[in-house]
Amino acid sequence: MARTLLNMLLVSAWASVLLVLLGGFLPLVGTEPEGGAKSGSDHAPDSEPLPSPPGSNCSQLTLKLEFSSKVVEHEYIVAFTGYFSAKARSLYISSALRSANDGALEWHIVPRENPASDFPSDFELLHIRQASRRSLLTLEDHPYIKRVTPQRKVFRSLKYIPSPEPAAPCNATRGTQKWQSWQSSRPFRRTSLSLGSGFWHATGRHSSRRLLRAIPRHVAQILQADVLWQMGHTGSGVKVAVFDTGLSEKHPHFKNVKERTNWTNEKTLDDGLGHGTFVAGVIASMRECQGFAPDSELHIFRVFTNNQVSYTSWFLDAFNYAILKKIDVLNLSIGGPDFMDHPFVDKVWELTANRVIMVSAIGNDGPLYGTLNNPADQMDVIGVGGIDFEDNIARFSSRGMTTWELPGGYGRVKPDIVTYGSGVWGSGMKEGCRSLSGTSVASPVVAGAVTLLASTVLNRELVNPASMKQALIASARRLPGVNMFEQGHGKLDLIRAYQILNSYRPQASLSPSYIDLTECPYMWPYCSQPIYYGGMPTIVNVTILNGMGVTGRIVDKPIWQPYLPQNGDHIDVAVSYSPVLWPWAGYLAVSISVAKKAASWEGIAQGHVMVTVASPAENDSEVGGELTSTVKLPIKVKIVPTPPRSKRVLWDQYHNLRYPPGYFPRDNLRMKNDPLDWNGDHIHTNFRDMYQHLRSMGYFVEVLGAPITCFDASQYGTLLMVDSEEEYFPEEITKLRRDIDNGLSLIIFSDWYNTSVMRKVKFYDENTRQWWMPDTGGANVPALNDLISVWGMAFSDGLYEGDFTLADHDMYYASGCSIARFPEDGIVIAKNLKDQGLEVLKQETAVVEGVPILGLYQTPSDGGGRIALYGDSNCIDDSHRQKDCFWLLDALLQYTSYSMTPPSLSHSHSRVAPPAGVERPLPQRLEGNHLYRYSKVLEAHLGDPKPRPLPACPHLSWAKPQPVNETAPSNLWKHQKLLSVDLDKVALPNVRPYRPQVRPLSPGESGAWDIPGGNRGPQGFSLTLKPGLKKNVY
Repeated sequence: MARTLLNMLLVSAWASVLLVLLGGFLPLVGTEPEGGAKSGSDHAPDSEPLPSPPGSNCSQLTLKLEFSSKVVEHEYIVAFTGYFSAKARSLYISSALRSANDGALEWHIVPRENPASDFPSDFELLHIRQASRRSLLTLEDHPYIKRVTPQRKVFRSLKYIPSPEPAAPCNATRGTQKWQSWQSSRPFRRTSLSLGSGFWHATGRHSSRRLLRAIPRHVAQILQADVLWQMGHTGSGVKVAVFDTGLSEKHPHFKNVKERTNWTNEKTLDDGLGHGTFVAGVIASMRECQGFAPDSELHIFRVFTNNQVSYTSWFLDAFNYAILKKIDVLNLSIGGPDFMDHPFVDKVWELTANRVIMVSAIGNDGPLYGTLNNPADQMDVIGVGGIDFEDNIARFSSRGMTTWELPGGYGRVKPDIVTYGSGVWGSGMKEGCRSLSGTSVASPVVAGAVTLLASTVLNRELVNPASMKQALIASARRLPGVNMFEQGHGKLDLIRAYQILNSYRPQASLSPSYIDLTECPYMWPYCSQPIYYGGMPTIVNVTILNGMGVTGRIVDKPIWQPYLPQNGDHIDVAVSYSPVLWPWAGYLAVSISVAKKAASWEGIAQGHVMVTVASPAENDSEVGGELTSTVKLPIKVKIVPTPPRSKRVLWDQYHNLRYPPGYFPRDNLRMKNDPLDWNGDHIHTNFRDMYQHLRSMGYFVEVLGAPITCFDASQYGTLLMVDSEEEYFPEEITKLRRDIDNGLSLIIFSDWYNTSVMRKVKFYDENTRQWWMPDTGGANVPALNDLISVWGMAFSDGLYEGDFTLADHDMYYASGCSIARFPEDGIVIAKNLKDQGLEVLKQETAVVEGVPILGLYQTPSDGGGRIALYGDSNCIDDSHRQKDCFWLLDALLQYTSYSMTPPSLSHSHSRVAPPAGVERPLPQRLEGNHLYRYSKVLEAHLGDPKPRPLPACPHLSWAKPQPVNETAPSNLWKHQKLLSVDLDKVALPNVRPYRPQVRPLSPGESGAWDIPGGNRGPQGFSLTLKPGLKKNVY
């Protein structure tokens, strides 16, 4: 009955689509083509001259590479036997050189300012003046030093010979700054996740220098798909869907295209862009650039027009049809930030509930954190990130964590897995091969692998979205020196996944499978700061994967069992969890705090949480029969004595709002290709560098995910409020004033707020045919002014931009506001800046002299705290930062935490008299704004939004411990395995070579499955789709 009803609904939806397609669509309004390549993507991967083999139809781009090198005088690479912290590496080198007994030896470690510098490394760069042979030998004699080699400088030049065919458009347009043409842009829609070329974020994992090569590779054979082909597995019997730009009817690479469907308003099934053909080729091509599963049943869903436009509605209909066709695997090389696009998100849940294994790219917005795209960020979807062929995380690959759970919770681990996404070969639009980079390449690699794996399992009932993800993440190869928000569970290992799947029995598992807050760098950011008594609870958001059924539940309650020999009774644990695990998954939020008896204790504490999951037994003869699975979550933490108040900084997360759901604009108005504030504004996402800096300076940073009324201010030196868009409860304002009178200090980094500019930066939503207007500026200045008005302070609605120098530091003010009012006995710094508001509104340029941007104030009460205001947050925000001002944050914290006024500020030539705020009225809230729709503070009240009742503070129910006298495993990662999985039992037979059958070759076609040193496809190919609406798939 349920299936009949579903079919009726789907037929009805399909009929609606046909009517729409026959009737046509309204013309698009307010869109224009836009580049999708990230900055710097015009740097092509390294390669060598690639001759064209006879008979090849592959498109050719010859890249001539020349390089040379020379020794850098006095610099040496010191390689270690393992990965050590910077402190340990320095100690080992010092110890070794002291034993040389050479008092005249001059040496120092050369600083390496790069993303890998935060993590343990296996080498150091050492400068030794007049190094003797003896001193170098002494270094190598140290037990932890492997070798010492001269530093070399590599010179490289790239020369291109143009491809015989016209180059595909790179779409890397540099739009002119025309404020009047503000339109919807990439973040408002779901975009194809491809890049023309890749560039890489080194992980520091190689002990010796190698030239990174990114020539196009046959990825299926690199991942050993040919081993499974030789066993007779080629994807047969598995239905795989490609949602993309279509496929030509008679493309020579495909032999089992079961169906092509068009979901756009164009009357064609063919691919006019090449992206969909490429993706289908990675999955199922049978020749030249061969795919993983050439015998799979290929279903092509054309959901993009040749003008590169799509809509959520097209996807929803296509998704319904995929359910109807009983698709097994579905690839989505698209993504967007809107995880609250509930029609789309709900449909993805429905798909997976119908046993469709969905694979999706996590996005090309790296290396910034908090840039996961939907639907890859969903628990039921396999989210895929990209690496290069040297196993480095691709710089473009988006990073976790998920931001759904903010502000009160914490994000989940994503991506789930990473695989090759650079210089990968795939099918050309009509014939031949081409190369492409991006997570849209990595996604079909995994989708193809999943299709091939599914075909190896005799009992297909065992294959579902949860069991497949369990096999992939349990078999993944972890990349050293890379954290979990970059690599997920590691690199795809096809053969190990095959072994696991073929010894699998239905069960529950956890992602991550353990919590080790001491393991760096993999468990960053948890491992970056120890826990202590009185701190905010550490929240770890674990995903429960339920391979037993689409629906499940947790039996009774999770059990906390501390290990007494490992001081487990020194921590308290609270657990919250999904009341229902659906579809195939749920969450397990583990909150960890230090017990009072460990307030002055330092050491390691361990224990585990036991969880039992139950699912209805589908084939059980007994009514109400259930399958159960019990899993153990090991926990290991480092505890330190509670730090002094002056070292503790509290980050206000509660008052940060972001897209989705509302239109909250970027803090830098120059960033017109990325105008939404969508990265979470969290210390572990787009303020990650600031957090790392504060930790390196010895500060302990905690996160407040609740109202200001919910923390003990006597425990903290400084409350840090950055880019706040939320309103404040009256009770919060009252409490903060009292807290500052009692010694708490406050630092505020504000941003622009101007109602005229807010009206100017509206954009047209293609889906609703409505104009979207922001409900705040970069920050909610009127709300901030309410908060600080009692001290005679206020920000203005001025909007300023420009370069300047402060305390010998180069600074850039990016769409910041000014200080309109400040106490007369405070310190105020002013600079000459451009009036950006005038430029936005009238396209005129003017420089304003003496704009107050920084203020310091000691409150008058006895023992009172200090307040520091700065009008721009871009210099500490990773999103579009041009010049950091971490030095300024250091100086402000010295002032607020230790009452040390920086002489460089108090005696600055830029110091001016504090403004009295009488020249112009203070900024007012935008009339008719809809902030109440997204606010935790406001609610609608007869057309005049008013504060809601103050919510109760979060209360954790600590689990009653059930201590065990048990010794914890020494390595939690290697200790964790799926139940009943024994890789030795699934041997790989030594069989004769086998290749899937192919149809007869057309004249001129190449029969080669593997073309040694084959041609490079055209570089610079990138699919970028027209701006649609924020909810559009494009």
